[in-house]
Amino acid sequence: MQQIINFVIRNKTFLLFLLLFCVSLGLTIQSHSYHKSKFINSANFLSGGIYNTTSNIRAYFNLKKQNEVLIEENNRLKSILFNSDQFENEVPTIDSTTDINFEFTTATVIKNSYSASKNYLTIDKGQNDSIDLDLGVITSKGIVGLIDKTSNNYARVLSILNTKSRINAQLKETDHIGSLTWNAKSPEFVQLIDVSKFAPVQIGDTIITGGQSSIFPKGILIGSIDSFTLDPSGDTYTVSVKLFNDMTNIGHVYIIKNKDYNEIKSLQTQIDE
Repeated sequence: MQQIINFVIRNKTFLLFLLLFCVSLGLTIQSHSYHKSKFINSANFLSGGIYNTTSNIRAYFNLKKQNEVLIEENNRLKSILFNSDQFENEVPTIDSTTDINFEFTTATVIKNSYSASKNYLTIDKGQNDSIDLDLGVITSKGIVGLIDKTSNNYARVLSILNTKSRINAQLKETDHIGSLTWNAKSPEFVQLIDVSKFAPVQIGDTIITGGQSSIFPKGILIGSIDSFTLDPSGDTYTVSVKLFNDMTNIGHVYIIKNKDYNEIKSLQTQIDE
């Protein structure tokens, strides 16, 4: 307390000047409308700038959350798109998507290999998120692979850039099908084999997932035809497909779950027996 008193005594002249200056400034602003408006405008500008900066900072830190919301909404729209044949002329709503066959779950890729002969991705969703084996994985640009191992919180994806990968695919313009494989040469290209020699194969045509798979909905993009050759047998083509996906740069993916998969698999097992 004594220190405060000593400070006031030492600086009494300056403090008195400061007090009188503030009083005179206040009287000037109150008695002159021009000065008053200038002061208010300056204060509003300053406070507005602070609020705007605060808002921008808050928006920056909310980007992740907003991005997650957009991904989830995109998820729902994809579910509607791949099940649109069930609605015919009806406009689907959020409630009407509960009975559709395919469900979509978003995930983030935390590891991705593409330079080996057997490549895999690791994603941040697992058994705790109802992720099972043999679920398809795609991006907005096309197919990525399918789930081949799971743990509680993570899953491994067998990439289409894997020599063990076999996926049913077809020409978009026709129903001519083949088996999508990879020859381990380039991460930009996969091969569609066993395509009938009667198929109207054309360079530039689009390749999509076929309708004979219980894992992927029909019509998911894969790539475009880069070249094709007639096999030595003379009965089938081997088609080189340039992928729409950049498999060296995969960040977010969609996991596809066919609600009827177990029923279809059980029936096929009975038929095989």
